[in-house]
Amino acid sequence: MDGADSERKEAGFKERTPVDEARRILSDAAVGDGDRPTTGTETVPLERADGRVLAAPITAARDVPHYRRAAMDGYAVRAADTFGASERSPEVLRIGDRNGDVGPDRAVRVHTGSALPDGADAVVMIEHVEELSDVGELEVGDAVAEGENVAPIGEDVAEGARLYEAGHRLRPSDLGLVRSVGYDRLEVAQRPTVGVIPTGEELVEGDPGPGEVIETNGLTVSRLVERWGADATYRDVVTDDAEALRVAIQRDLTRDVVVTTGGSSVGERDLLPEVIDDLGEVLVHGVGLKPGHPVCLGIVEETPVLALPGYPVACIVNAVQFLRPTLRRLEGTTPDPHPTMPAVLERKIPSEPGTRTFARVRLEEREDPPADEPAFAATPTRASGSGVLSSVALADGWVVVDDGREGIAEGETVAVQDWESHP
Repeated sequence: MDGADSERKEAGFKERTPVDEARRILSDAAVGDGDRPTTGTETVPLERADGRVLAAPITAARDVPHYRRAAMDGYAVRAADTFGASERSPEVLRIGDRNGDVGPDRAVRVHTGSALPDGADAVVMIEHVEELSDVGELEVGDAVAEGENVAPIGEDVAEGARLYEAGHRLRPSDLGLVRSVGYDRLEVAQRPTVGVIPTGEELVEGDPGPGEVIETNGLTVSRLVERWGADATYRDVVTDDAEALRVAIQRDLTRDVVVTTGGSSVGERDLLPEVIDDLGEVLVHGVGLKPGHPVCLGIVEETPVLALPGYPVACIVNAVQFLRPTLRRLEGTTPDPHPTMPAVLERKIPSEPGTRTFARVRLEEREDPPADEPAFAATPTRASGSGVLSSVALADGWVVVDDGREGIAEGETVAVQDWESHP
C-alpha cells in the first residue's frame, strides 16, 4: 500500500467529486468526444432491431403509398361527373367493371386501400350512393371534389424523406414504418458488453449462515444491464483477495465495461481501488452522492471499470447514475430522462449541501386534492439505510435532492423519478 492509499484509508473521503463532474470524467475517459458508437456496428434483420440504436440515418427508399388509393369504401368516379349531385337530385352513373377504368359518367366499386382505377380522381362514400343493380346504375347523392377520399402517392411518406438519424433507438412502430419504405435489414450499434463481478468473502449463493449474505448486487446489476440494452456476463463471487480481484478484472477486459460490486470504500477489505489503480488509473474515488458515495471509477487498458458499493441501494443508485450513461455513450447516444410524477411530499427529506441525495418514496393517491395540486402524495420509505434493499424494491421511485439544497420541506411539490421503468 503506497502513502496515498494509506492516507485515504486513515482519513476516509475528505473530498467528494460532484456527480456531474464524476460522470463527465468517466465518459471522457471511456469514449472521448465522439458521437459514433465505439462498440462497432452490425446489420440485423428488422425482427431483431427493436430497442437497438441506429448506426446510420434512414431515408425512405420509396413512396408510401406508392399508388393512388381509395381512402374510403365506395365508388371511384370523375369528380366532374358528380357536380350538383344531392339527395333530392342525384346524378346517375353507370357501374363499370371492377377491374376496368373510370370513363365519363362511369363509376367503379372500390374498397379502402384499393388502387384507384385509371380515369378516376375521387371516391364517393358508399353511404352516399344507391345502387340500382337491376339496371347497372348508381345514384350519387353527394358531390365530391377532385382528390376527395383519395390518398395520393407519398401521402404517408415521400421517397427520399429523412425518417431517422443515427443514434435513434428503434421502437416497434418505427420498424413498421421502416419496412413500409423498403428496408428489411438495418445497421445498428452493437450492444455493449459488460462483465459483472460480485465481490466479498461474506457472499454466498445459497442459504446463508451467521455472517454470510446472499449475493444480490451482481444479479440486480446484470439485469439492469440487459434492460439498458447491453449484454451482461454475470460472474461468480470473487473473494476479498487482491490477486483474485486482479485476475477477475483482467479476464473481463475483453468486455466494453467491467463492473464490480462491493469492496469500493476505504476499509481493510476494500481492495478494489488499489487493484484498479495498480492495473490502470483510478479516475474518481468518492462522489457527492447519497446513498453510495464510496464509488470508484477507473480505466484499465482503455476499458472503464466501475467499482460499485456493496450496500444494495447504494449499488443501484450508482449503477443508474454512472453505468447507464456509460453504456449509452458507448452506443453513441445519451440517456433519456426518467419519467417523473409530481407529488406532494408527506415528510421532510434531509440532505447535506454538496451531496446529491436519492430519497426512495412510495406514492399514494390523495383524497380530494385542490385542482392546482398533484393528485399523489410521496412518502419517503427511509431517510437512511443504503443496505436496506426493500426500501428501493418496494418504492415507487425516488426524489432527487440536488447538490445545492439542504433537503426538501414537507408539503413541497416534488418530481418522483420512475428510474426503473425506462430503458
